[in-house]
Amino acid sequence: MTMRVSDLARKAGTTTETVRHYTDIALLKPERDPNNGYRRYGNTDLRLLHFALKARSLGFTLADIQALAGASREGETPCGQVRTLIETRLEQVETQIAELQSLSLRMRSAMEQWQGSPDCRLDDGRVCGLIDTFVDAPDPAD
Repeated sequence: MTMRVSDLARKAGTTTETVRHYTDIALLKPERDPNNGYRRYGNTDLRLLHFALKARSLGFTLADIQALAGASREGETPCGQVRTLIETRLEQVETQIAELQSLSLRMRSAMEQWQGSPDCRLDDGRVCGLIDTFVDAPDPAD
């Protein structure tokens, strides 16, 4: 069975732009219709697209996905790589969460400090007195 870009996108539950992008980066490798030059995708492309979309939802990068798909094309099982990559991605996400929680606390502290502070024009070259006078509380985790 062959599909056009729009058919593949609909069956995979994604956009034609995603299909085209994955084709442009050679993740998907459709055949060309000899009569009109249109790209024709098959069931292998659909399975790979489903895999890529699920992998993206788990935090894998396109480079990760290309490497995993390449290993699979060469007859290897990339499951060991998947386990290693997911551990790495999880550590990165947990670090980002911690950084965002810290940022959230600083932002809340700033909002509390600035509550009731007047807006005023500064003539001494400063851009905004609120930011200049912000006192960052020590991190309770330290």
